[in-house]
Amino acid sequence: MSNPVIEVTHLCKTYGDIVAVKDVSFTVEANSIFALVGPNGAGKTTTVETIEGLRRPDSGAVKVLGLDPLQERRAIFRQVGVQLQENSLHPRQKVGEALEVFASFHKHPANVGELLEKCGLEGRSDDFYGKLSGGQKRRLLLVLALIGAPKLVILDEPTSGLDPQARYNIWKLLKELRANGTTIFLTTHYLDEAEKHCDMLCVMDHGTVIALGQPKNLLREYNLETCMRLPLHPALSQQVLQTLPNISKVEQLEDQYVLYGSGSDLLRQTTNWLDSHGVPTNTIESRRASLDDLYLLMTGREYRKE
Repeated sequence: MSNPVIEVTHLCKTYGDIVAVKDVSFTVEANSIFALVGPNGAGKTTTVETIEGLRRPDSGAVKVLGLDPLQERRAIFRQVGVQLQENSLHPRQKVGEALEVFASFHKHPANVGELLEKCGLEGRSDDFYGKLSGGQKRRLLLVLALIGAPKLVILDEPTSGLDPQARYNIWKLLKELRANGTTIFLTTHYLDEAEKHCDMLCVMDHGTVIALGQPKNLLREYNLETCMRLPLHPALSQQVLQTLPNISKVEQLEDQYVLYGSGSDLLRQTTNWLDSHGVPTNTIESRRASLDDLYLLMTGREYRKE
């Protein structure tokens, strides 16, 4: 029987005339990595802060480990680790001092030396926080989130600003934690990482959930297995291309058409149709569709206000 670690049910939150979250529901299962993604203003921060007990919902309900994050916050945070925002520590605080303070909050803290090693921070205990690089600060904040050996850890873009080696090792650590019984709830803008490493993906926009499922299945569900690009041509239009077999979506981007679809014969079928209508096919580019494609199709390509 399912026993969710996080349950969000019909969550709504407004700030004056601004609707931040509208009827959001999802569950995070135990021993999973769950990613929440979306553009600026999508409602992610309000949702996460409500889960953390920092915001009171207007309506709906949130449960964390079966508890109310507003009424039973102390009981929750004995079992939950939260990654702090960058620059949230005093620049003159030493790494070792921060570790000692955070470890003192817990009866049975994790092995600090092991966490430092796994996050590439061994030998940094005497360094001031303000002297660390941006990537080192991010990794230290992750160590502080994990220091209580939590059942659930909530992370805000844990690999943001990290180099490829650090990103690889952070994901390695997160998957080790999952294997040992820790549930990870995170936000990220790296859709390629979410597709590769996460068990569930929730896409929000304009305060609502617009896609929810296993990353490996979402593209199939929306018939976005293949992406093809071809130059504009007088014989073509978006409306005409949309009628081709197994084509689910067509965009016109600058001097190209971008076609999305599914099926093992998609490229051959499309090429044959273009040939029969006198459209050159030697410049067609084809690749596997990605979650970035799905994200842009669902949320648009325009800049969002910060």
